[in-house]
Amino acid sequence: MAGFDDAALARATARRQARSRLMAHAVLALGVLVFAFPIWLTLVGSTHDVNTIGRGDVPLWFGSEAIANYVSAWTRGGSAIRTTGGVPAWLMLWNSANMAVLIAVGKIAISLLSAYAVVFFSFPGRMVAFWLIFITLMLPVEVRIIPTFEVMVNLGLINTMTGLVVPLVASATATLLFRQFFLTIPDEYVEAAKIDGAGPLRFFKDVVLPLSVTNIAALFVILFIYGWNQYLWPLLIVSNRDLETVVVGMTKMIGTGDSQNEWNIIMATAVLAMLPPVAVVVFMQRWFVKGLTETEK
Repeated sequence: MAGFDDAALARATARRQARSRLMAHAVLALGVLVFAFPIWLTLVGSTHDVNTIGRGDVPLWFGSEAIANYVSAWTRGGSAIRTTGGVPAWLMLWNSANMAVLIAVGKIAISLLSAYAVVFFSFPGRMVAFWLIFITLMLPVEVRIIPTFEVMVNLGLINTMTGLVVPLVASATATLLFRQFFLTIPDEYVEAAKIDGAGPLRFFKDVVLPLSVTNIAALFVILFIYGWNQYLWPLLIVSNRDLETVVVGMTKMIGTGDSQNEWNIIMATAVLAMLPPVAVVVFMQRWFVKGLTETEK
């Protein structure tokens, strides 16, 4: 009798687990559909002619104008006025990639050095300096945009890549994350380095940096996407269209009033704009996950 009850209980448990898995997969599929459907519409819309999109008749399957649309977006760009054209997508992607890489590398470099100084050096006001850095989390670029813009004007950095990058380089978040990671490095490593005669720079290069590789990779992915998606600051600091980023450029391709939008070119540019961050995430996915969940100590 006990065996029969155990078997019935096992079957009931198996059914509950099956229902739970089915529900979880259904919710996951719904979430994927909600997020993927707009991307699918953009991808499909980029393969049709401008008249099809202009009528609001967006099919759910690919058209025959894909090559022409992507070539046009890549070489000519789009404009609300079809005869004037715009900034080529290749140039906007190049500007965005330069800005994103410089921001990510600059943030990581400055944060590594500042966190290293706070953790491994003893000097007056060390924690005061750290908390001053931490407080800047409450002052993003959007809050201090007017004085920052005035500084860039006074320094003559309007319409330059330096002006695009420098105000976005400092990162209290990355400094905090590196500080917390450095605090977990055993004191024995420091003592061994001292016995070996290693100075601060050698200890940083031979011990701290190798241990921080996965953290650096994880932060690079996050900071690259952060730099790639910047809109307000590039819109304000750059009026030269040769330095226009793809996020800003796509908004300028959309006209107002009676102007005719080249939605097929806009959608093709949007698809191209998604490729670099997706490639970074896919290429660095293993290091990204490892940097968030593991250490190499």
